Amino acid sequence: MVQEAPDTVFLAEDEAGLYLQATTCYVWSPTGQTPIVRADPGRAKTHFYGTLNLQTGQEIAMCSDLMNAEVSAQHLEMLLDANPDVPIVLLWDRAPWHRGQPIDNVLKEHPRLEIIFFPTASPDLNPQEHVWKAVRKEVSHNHLEARLPKLAERFLTKLNSSTFKSSFLDKYGYTAICPMFN
Repeated sequence: MVQEAPDTVFLAEDEAGLYLQATTCYVWSPTGQTPIVRADPGRAKTHFYGTLNLQTGQEIAMCSDLMNAEVSAQHLEMLLDANPDVPIVLLWDRAPWHRGQPIDNVLKEHPRLEIIFFPTASPDLNPQEHVWKAVRKEVSHNHLEARLPKLAERFLTKLNSSTFKSSFLDKYGYTAICPMFN
């Protein structure tokens, strides 16, 4: 494929949930002044679809109250719009919302999009997991936000305004062999 389309874009996608409840981690505080982390008794949650461009580190993310095949198809359309007129290889897991008629329709309509599934139960292979970890550390660990929509907005803004370096293509040989075909 790379030989026939050297401008192929390689992406890795995953989903994550966000609760208002702050996740705690180590924090510095003056001796004798234990920091207070507010506990939220509610179960309000929102979801994020995030896709990492493995060549540039650019993130494309969206927020959704649902994770289903229809929303997954909307995210695929978003990726296609963000990468017009180039072949796309998308790496993603085998979540149930990554299958179904809405996904099949997008793939049929856009043959330039190819999906490769990660092996079953292997989140450690997905570079998008590192993005979630970095953004959680900066935005949702030890936060003081009182409203989920505001926290979700900060989370999404951080995702879409940052780049995240990935060694995935180097690790699996793409960057070594790709220049041979240009």
